[in-house]
Amino acid sequence: MENKITTYGLLGYPLGHSFSKKYFTEKFEKEHITASYLNFEIAQINDIQQIIKEFPYLEGFNVTIPHKQNILSLLDSLSEEAQKIGAVNCVKIKRYNENVFLTGYNTDAYGFRKSLQEFIPQNISKALILGNGGAAKAIRYVLNKLEMETLTISRNPSNKDEAGYPELFEIIQGFPLIVNTTPLGTWPDTGSCPDIPYHLLTSAHYLFDLVYNPEITEFMKRGAMHGAHTRNGLQMLIGQAEEAWRIWNTPDKIHF
Repeated sequence: MENKITTYGLLGYPLGHSFSKKYFTEKFEKEHITASYLNFEIAQINDIQQIIKEFPYLEGFNVTIPHKQNILSLLDSLSEEAQKIGAVNCVKIKRYNENVFLTGYNTDAYGFRKSLQEFIPQNISKALILGNGGAAKAIRYVLNKLEMETLTISRNPSNKDEAGYPELFEIIQGFPLIVNTTPLGTWPDTGSCPDIPYHLLTSAHYLFDLVYNPEITEFMKRGAMHGAHTRNGLQMLIGQAEEAWRIWNTPDKIHF
């Protein structure tokens, strides 16, 4: 018998560290929502087309590493924010007869902004972004919207808006906010962290780590040793998850 339960899911590879499945499963139980949330662990983005066929009651899914950018070519439309960011972490599915319509959104921006504004003082105007993947795009978008000067730190800087890690020795004291968008330090590799000069940090620095498992990352530990304020990515994840849920359950009109 076909399973007719409304389904949502997470698309990425690998998914051993996934927050979303546990969060939504607990949400559905607590709020008495008849739905299921599944992990779709796929290395090749085109495999999502087969998943959509196999799960006719799939109404939306979150997107994580490494597919936040390479999914763009498979979508029918993008929200204005996702288009500006250039990365997607939330997809809404609409089915009309034999037609399937996929719309991409970026809820990372919403979750990050909400958590960041609870964390830093309003007078911070300069930020370093560690990493340049899909998550970094959302972070840069939010910081620019907040009128902050940003500089991306990359292992292979490719333009004037990027710098290499060796340059941090000269500039880190002038950037109070440092956001780690890399997966370094994520369980089970909890001993790793971005290669920055932690000894130059002070109590004037605010370190925001998008990693949430473990609760206190090596990046946060090393920063705190020198007086820096720290926050992990858990509240950001909760914010983006709830925004995704709102999007999936907001009626819209799509015409083929």
